[in-house]
Amino acid sequence: MQLASNKGLTARNDNPLFWSLRNAFVRGDTNGLDRELRYSFQSFLLRNKFSKSVTASHKKLADLRYPYDWFPATRAMQRTIHLHVGPTNSGKTYHALKALENAETGIYAGPLRLLAHEVFARFTAKGKPCALITGEEQRIPEGTDRYFASCTVEMAPLNKRVDVAVIDEIQMIADQERGWAWTQAVLGLQARELHLCGEERAVDIIKAMCARMGDKCIVHTYKRLNPLRTMQESLQGDFRKLEKGDCVVSFTRIGLHTLKAGIEKITGRRCAVVYGSLPPETRAQQAALFNDPNNDYDFIVASDAIGMGLNLEIKRVIFEAVTKYDGGGHRVLTVPEVRQIGGRAGRYRTAAQDIKDNHTDTTSRPTSKNAPAGMPASAGLVTTLDDEDLGVVQAAFTSEAEPIKAAGILPPTFIIEQFYSYFSEDTPLSFVLARMREMAKLSEEFQMCSIVPLMEVADLIQEFPMSIQDRLIFLTAPANFHGTGQKQVLKVLARCISENRTAHLLDIEGLDLDILDIERGAADVNNTQYLQRLEELHKSITLYLWLSYRYQGVLTSQHLAFHVKSLVEEKIKDFLDNLSFTVEGRKAKRQQTRLLVERHRKLEEKILGDEPSNEAELVQEGPGAWSEEGHEEALMEDEAEAEDPVGLPDAIREVVSDDRLPRPAGEDVRT
Repeated sequence: MQLASNKGLTARNDNPLFWSLRNAFVRGDTNGLDRELRYSFQSFLLRNKFSKSVTASHKKLADLRYPYDWFPATRAMQRTIHLHVGPTNSGKTYHALKALENAETGIYAGPLRLLAHEVFARFTAKGKPCALITGEEQRIPEGTDRYFASCTVEMAPLNKRVDVAVIDEIQMIADQERGWAWTQAVLGLQARELHLCGEERAVDIIKAMCARMGDKCIVHTYKRLNPLRTMQESLQGDFRKLEKGDCVVSFTRIGLHTLKAGIEKITGRRCAVVYGSLPPETRAQQAALFNDPNNDYDFIVASDAIGMGLNLEIKRVIFEAVTKYDGGGHRVLTVPEVRQIGGRAGRYRTAAQDIKDNHTDTTSRPTSKNAPAGMPASAGLVTTLDDEDLGVVQAAFTSEAEPIKAAGILPPTFIIEQFYSYFSEDTPLSFVLARMREMAKLSEEFQMCSIVPLMEVADLIQEFPMSIQDRLIFLTAPANFHGTGQKQVLKVLARCISENRTAHLLDIEGLDLDILDIERGAADVNNTQYLQRLEELHKSITLYLWLSYRYQGVLTSQHLAFHVKSLVEEKIKDFLDNLSFTVEGRKAKRQQTRLLVERHRKLEEKILGDEPSNEAELVQEGPGAWSEEGHEEALMEDEAEAEDPVGLPDAIREVVSDDRLPRPAGEDVRT
């Protein structure tokens, strides 16, 4: 603390403990600080038990400055890396996918399950054998061993040599949760040609990495194919001002379905809905209904997943709000997020049209369906629902995001295994991970991604005897611990794998299958409880499926799990389809979130001041809560959203506006 206050030393390299504690508080509030204090104290107690020689070995293994050397087979290749950069709707991804289509073998790696499905459908429609590989689903073509693979980026096969690989949304290499997956793919994919698509702010970091790897780097810069403009006024909360071809953006599934109900109620016209968690067939159907000018589906509500490349013919993007809940708290959208989502206005063509017509010209005539009066057919417009948010959107389109300074990284499993071998078998894996994080050396091009979620999983399964290899598999499982149900399911599955005992789905303790027998609106279960139980069951089933691909002899109910998962999704869909809408309720919800964000900003400013950061900081780069399987939008932000509040309670208004922090003991600031 003296180093920070007297000498201004707050960077990770200069003052690691202070940096860790402050970062934990900023990102995770008091709960995050509590976890960090416990891990730091544990490390303090145990560090003096190691001899100098063992400590020296630890430091050597924790030297992560040369991650290029982790992939010797890839380093033996001479790759050509094509970096396609530009704003949305500039054709960069189109050109990369064309290179992939013209190859004999290849891989597509994207940030969302919906994009993996879209590329899988595109290649399959053109008669090209293609595998779909995501965390919970694997479809492998039969009768051939030469096929393309469409994956979420974490699942990209690093041991498969191919002609061409495409990595989408390369700017997410800086994401604080998932950036390591993009870094791993760039360093490790064995492709003679590697095509990276994304924003121009990624150019410097990619060129620096290519220089270190010895790969040839060719930068292709694209300009937007049509104009994009921010409007000078909002819709002032009035859905009657919507025009044909409008897209209203919201950030939770409850928000999307509530808006759909409200738009149809107020305008008397049909509204499609598209988000990442929809089944691929439903998503394609909804997109087709909106894109078809010859029906009565005039509007669409969509999640911020549209900013990740979903093809829709949108005239105007309207932000319902410019704040979102990202799993740690409410925050204002970043400049790149606003620009990427808003940039989907005025799209030229859809992927479905490209497949149907087999076009090769990205500058083909734009559709005139959504042309606003007095403007070119392809012009895109961006605005907000409320006046209070318009300034944020306008400012985002008049400023440029800073270049990416550091790529996210996590130590690979083989290094963690070696590091773990220096400790006794009863040493908690969470301590080993904390020790590695504490001692890690990084070059200026890399920054450690958040390791706390891995430590939480490690603590949950610590009591079960299993190999380090099994423990590391669990660390990468799609676990989300906002509720208690999935913790119990994870522990049951870990016990079964530890004992090599068959885990039939119906015998798993803590799996809330009873919720399937309860109908929506039951007297003994309120909306929040009903939806939370369904969501927890869905996450638990997803966890079971993910592990079933890795422990097929233990988790034997994969087909039943897929069936139960579909039943849960039907019940969630039924709930969402029957949400009610009140103008006052949604308006109050938006105002409440603005107050919470402003309250957090004031608190952060009070504690941290306005001092500039003296080292690169990883940030959230995309949609959704990243602990969600498929990395898509959350079901709801908080309990109030499920209950459809009709106003902002005075008690909440007082809390978020008061400089004091009145709260019940044990609850964090956001609560």
